Amino acid sequence: MSDDDARRLVVLRHAKSAWPEGVADHDRPLADRGVRDAPEVGAWLHAAGLAPDLVLCSDAVRTRETWELAAEQLGGIAAVPQYDERLYAATADELLGVVREAAPGTRTVLLVGHNPGVQDLVLTLAGAGDGGDDGGTGTTGQVRDKFPTSAIAVLRTDALWADLAPRTAQLTDFAVPRGPKG
Repeated sequence: MSDDDARRLVVLRHAKSAWPEGVADHDRPLADRGVRDAPEVGAWLHAAGLAPDLVLCSDAVRTRETWELAAEQLGGIAAVPQYDERLYAATADELLGVVREAAPGTRTVLLVGHNPGVQDLVLTLAGAGDGGDDGGTGTTGQVRDKFPTSAIAVLRTDALWADLAPRTAQLTDFAVPRGPKG
């Protein structure tokens, strides 16, 4: 499979959330910093040419808000999100199970979720737990050390989505877009 035919999995941790008193974890909104950072995520995706064909998004308030603010920066070329309750507080294995359901013709999948699941998924797919394969970018160490809010990991794979498994992807990029301080 050539680079033009490769599939890309873009893994995004939601932007910084608030901790309002009396609000259930699932219902926590973005904090002011998250509202500033989420559009920068979209701008980064747009600049990198990573408009997704499929968006798999946790149904939690903070992930939904992150995607909605990021999508505004993609110039109308973003896919309609699939909000999925299975992605909330999911493990890496559970996230992988949802990604494996993507249609074979889908080229770029964006997964918007939560830590530690998203970080563990990236490390599992890239094989970073045992030295890793980051295509020489040196980013697996960064991902292993910290996967902060608004972090984006880009994985390339030649595998069909249904066949995606540990160490079948290459970590090609890692970024943490931030908005201007308020």
